[in-house]
Amino acid sequence: MAIEGTSTENRQKRIRLGMVGGGSGAFIGAVHRIAARLDDHYELVAGALSSTPEKAEASGRELGLDPARVYSDFKEMAIREAKLKNGIEAVAIVTPNHVHYAAAKEFLKRGIHVICDKPLTSTLADAKKFKKAVDESDALFVLTHNYTGYPMVRQAREMIANGDIGAVRLVQMEYPQDWLTENIERSGQKQAAWRTDPARSGAGGSTGDIGTHAYNLGCFVSGLELEELSADLDSFVSGRQLDDNAHVMMRFKAKDGARAKGMLWCSQVAPGHENGLMVRVYGTKGGLEWTQKDPNYLWYTPFGEPKRLLTRAGAGAGPAAGRVSRVPSGHPEGYLEGFANIYSEAARAIFAKRNGAKVDSAVTYPTIDDGMKGMIFVDACVQSSKRNGAWIKV
Repeated sequence: MAIEGTSTENRQKRIRLGMVGGGSGAFIGAVHRIAARLDDHYELVAGALSSTPEKAEASGRELGLDPARVYSDFKEMAIREAKLKNGIEAVAIVTPNHVHYAAAKEFLKRGIHVICDKPLTSTLADAKKFKKAVDESDALFVLTHNYTGYPMVRQAREMIANGDIGAVRLVQMEYPQDWLTENIERSGQKQAAWRTDPARSGAGGSTGDIGTHAYNLGCFVSGLELEELSADLDSFVSGRQLDDNAHVMMRFKAKDGARAKGMLWCSQVAPGHENGLMVRVYGTKGGLEWTQKDPNYLWYTPFGEPKRLLTRAGAGAGPAAGRVSRVPSGHPEGYLEGFANIYSEAARAIFAKRNGAKVDSAVTYPTIDDGMKGMIFVDACVQSSKRNGAWIKV
């Protein structure tokens, strides 16, 4: 994080962190652990890393955890850790989607802060129960929509809020990938198998996996709220049960008397795209464009003037970008650092909670409300597509 904020925070005792899921070979579990370590705010001390006891124990050994604090059941972990004098203060939930709610509620009701991977859960019904559990708990809930942690995403959000591009008219969101172009789930590829399984992933395929990221990013940057949508979902790969491509048209709620519209394309069958997340926002006075492959740059075009390239930590970058930057301009920061920013923002809130202090208003992270919006978005997309693209109010 920005140098002026780091030393004070790091003098505080590290947050004792547990993890549910993320055992040996799990991609996202490793990402969460790196993100938690990067700014030195957390110490991983316990885990229910797999529902298979042997794998849970082996994963715990690999991570150097005390064998007495390695569990094969998240409920057992929540009960025992809540009773320990030095039990976990927060837990990261990095399981497939269908486990998120069941695991989180066990920790929330015991006052343990929850940092949960997205989307919120696998069904809208569970999402509603999830929100109730969060609302009834004194613990914090953080959803890791990690792209909101990028400095130049924060920069874009700040510029739009300050009126630099005028009233927003158009929001274009894209998230194409190509890794599911073939039916690799049939080969037993772990990530493909659960992400294309409705029982574990939920009603949305590409919409739930990556579409929620693009949708969250568009709303986060623009400050707009969705009013209704029309969606066309496809499963291009034969035998696939969930969508692997989606085109979504959006109408946003009027803001300050102005209305805006949006378009979202997400795909996991677009050869040539490894991870093509981008957002473009156009207003009455100008436009902004950010792409994840060049995350340290933001294109800003005031209407009638040449395009301007704003750089992270460079000339033109404001305080919103500066407070979540670590190194000077010209040194790239990317995916892991953006993810770590969500963990560090969560740490700031947890430190404040620990000390009985008010959370700094600059601290920003996705909440249960963002998770609910994502679930409602997926549900509306599925319902609209079933009705041949009918407009669905959200």
